[in-house]
Amino acid sequence: MTAFVDVPAPPRTVVAATRPPWWRRAARAAPPYLFLLPGLVLLVVWVYRPLAVTAQLSFHSWNLLPTVAARPVGLDNYVRLFALPDFPASVGRTAVLILGLLPFTLVVPVVVGLLAARVRGRAATVYQALVFAPMLVAPVAGAAVWQWMLDPRAGLVNRLLGTDLNWLQEPSLAPLVIIVVTGWHVLGFATLVVAAGLAGIDSEYSAAAALDGATRWQTTRWITLPLLSPTLSFLLLMTLLLAAQWSFPLVNTLTQGGPSDSTTNVYYLLWDYAFGSFDAGLGAAAGMIFFVGFGLIALGLVRLTERLTFHDS
Repeated sequence: MTAFVDVPAPPRTVVAATRPPWWRRAARAAPPYLFLLPGLVLLVVWVYRPLAVTAQLSFHSWNLLPTVAARPVGLDNYVRLFALPDFPASVGRTAVLILGLLPFTLVVPVVVGLLAARVRGRAATVYQALVFAPMLVAPVAGAAVWQWMLDPRAGLVNRLLGTDLNWLQEPSLAPLVIIVVTGWHVLGFATLVVAAGLAGIDSEYSAAAALDGATRWQTTRWITLPLLSPTLSFLLLMTLLLAAQWSFPLVNTLTQGGPSDSTTNVYYLLWDYAFGSFDAGLGAAAGMIFFVGFGLIALGLVRLTERLTFHDS
């Protein structure tokens, strides 16, 4: 009988895993950040650096002359800013401007987008070009055309309406003109954003609702509009933050803030403080107040949009 003896296996050679040096790990992780580096550099140069300079200038008094040094004044610019009557008045006019633009950035684009969703083929391309065309017109050039159309004696608007109104020199009419012309410019952009949001909604939802006997209005009310809420929140945010900026070229060209300051909004007021009155410190203080205020509004709307997006998903 043969006896079997267990022979122990030879010991394994354990090779310790050597960790690559830090510079090699950094080189492997660097490419994504290198792609972001040009954008970050431009963001620092064109956004954060001017913001820091504006914050510093808000505590100084300076008349924009390079031969005169800025003089530190502490919080005097902020105190003087809140004491001026035109500051709160411009905030109120900006609120009116925002409310007046909401139909052009929310209501009309949704209606047009829903109706145009049935357009197919080459007609859809032509339609999109016609809707977006006003956005391609330079605001100053568009303002010149509107100024000719609103002429009180030979203007096309008065001829069509059979009136002789001086649209740009009446305090009650000039803000309406700014709202309508600004809305005409941004309507195409808002409509295309809504169209993109509608294109992202799965058509199976509408098909399932139709099988259950839902009407077209019920499908739009209870399915399409809730799924479109993130897009509408984005347009609302854009209107709140950029309404005054959108209207600035038109105000500066058509009314110069008048008549009787009826079209002076916060954006035009900043320009008037800094470059009209040559008070850079006061303009910088107003800019910082508006930056903080609009920043808080934007933060609230971004959180609302995130909740709506998470709820819809």
